[in-house]
Order: sequence, then structure tokens, then C-alpha cells
Amino acid sequence: MHYYKKLLQILILFYSALSYAQSYKQDSLRGEFIYQLKAKLDTRTDNRYEEPFSLQITDNRAFFASSVSLKGDSLSANSGTTTHNPDGSITLGWKKDVEIPKTGLSFTIIQSNENIQYFRSAGMPLLTYKEPVMKNWKLVNETKVINTINCKKAEVTYKGRNWIAWYSPEIPLPYGPYKFSGLPGLIVKITDDKGDWDFELVKSVPVSKLKGKVINIKKSRYTEAIETTQPKLKEAVRNADANAAAILASYGTTIIKGQEMLRQREKQREENKKYENPLELSN
Repeated sequence: MHYYKKLLQILILFYSALSYAQSYKQDSLRGEFIYQLKAKLDTRTDNRYEEPFSLQITDNRAFFASSVSLKGDSLSANSGTTTHNPDGSITLGWKKDVEIPKTGLSFTIIQSNENIQYFRSAGMPLLTYKEPVMKNWKLVNETKVINTINCKKAEVTYKGRNWIAWYSPEIPLPYGPYKFSGLPGLIVKITDDKGDWDFELVKSVPVSKLKGKVINIKKSRYTEAIETTQPKLKEAVRNADANAAAILASYGTTIIKGQEMLRQREKQREENKKYENPLELSN
């Protein structure tokens, strides 16, 4: 009896370790790159919005998200407070003197050989849609050295913009910033022909420092999402922004700084929409 009990314990430990190893392998980092975005978001000005983005590559896929939003996730996890009120509502807040960094580009993108999957919250729900990997790249016989990296040129038309990409076959990873992937090498720089949107690789983590590291993107950014289409996701985000106070109230949540702030923000957002210069000009 003691023998079978011992054997059962060994089997449980073995399968637990196997399960952990498979999960660990799936999320193990094989490459980590930082891109700097420079974008003309508003047609009224020539000012460029700048923000760093993280591309984290595992064995079979790559994750792309704002470095600012990832930092915000980390701080939120350690600094958030939840107060349950006597009336059953919930008040959300932060620990004193903690400022959570904000991004205007709060999406997560997962690239794989099969498809590109886009995730974004619309109010409380997490929504997602899929697109095929870009196949209409035109490879150009032209080379350039960018930040000491030997690159080759490629061109593609995507969602109303013409893009020029510089990729490196010396880094044999078929990924890049945003939804751009499918080239025979990592995309080092990609710019639309108007110069309104530009992603450039500015930092990479040496392979020697990746051993034992896993992606630092929380799973709630890309799991248990409701699948939809891109137009419906955009509509849901617009509706969520327009009715933020009402949506939160429906979940029994109150806003610490008051609903007037939300109304003012929505008024400003409607005015700004007239002058938006999005990366994707068409669906």
C-alpha cells in the first residue's frame, strides 16, 4: 500500500512538472525588442507623438504592446485599491502618491504564422479580431544599414497607406511592430510614404540575458476575449468611450474624480476626432 501511495505521489509530481515545463516553454522569451513610435496623430499640427513599444517573441508567436501600458499594468497590479461600499457599489482607486502611466494606444497584438490577432478592451469586456498574415509584400533589391544592422527593403500597401519596411535577414524572425510581419527577417524600421507613422527598432535584449525569462504581458490582455470584427470592435470602443460613466455604473462602480471629468473628456474627444490621423485609414 505504501509503495502505491509513493508511486502516485511521484506520478503527480511528474505530470505537474511536465505541465509547468510546457507552460514555461510556451511563454519563454526568444527575443525582446523595443521600437520607438513617432506618429502624427493630429492633422492640425506637425508635432509627432512618441511612445516606446515592446515586441516579445516566444517559440511560435510574438506579442506587441505599448511599453507604457505594460508598465501601467505592473503598477496597477501592485498599487490598485478596491473599496466595497455599504450600498454594494465598488470604488476603484490607487495607493497614495502612485501615478499610473497612460497610453492612447492600449491594444495588444499577437503575431503568428497563422494570423494576426488584435485585442482591446471596450469598457469592461475584452474584444478581439483576427486578420491574415500579410502576403502582399514586394521585396526590393536595395540595402541600408540602420543602427548598425544590415537591412533589406520591402514595400506593402495596408489599410489605405503605402509602407516602406527595412528588415534584417541576419535576424531570422518573421515579426515586426504593430501588425507588420511575414518578411524573411525582423523588421527594423517601417514608415508610411507620407512620413506620418514610423516605427524604428531602438533596443534589443541580448540572447544571453533571455535565458529563464518569460513574457511580461499579463494574460488578461489576451485570454477570454470575445471574438468580433474590426468594425464592430471600433464601434464598441466608441460606445464605451461615450458612455464610460454609464457602463461603470452598470457594474456598480463609481469614479473617484467624478463624472463631470468624463463628460468634459468626451466633449474634447469628439472635437479631436475631426482631425484624427489613424494608422489604418480603412477597415
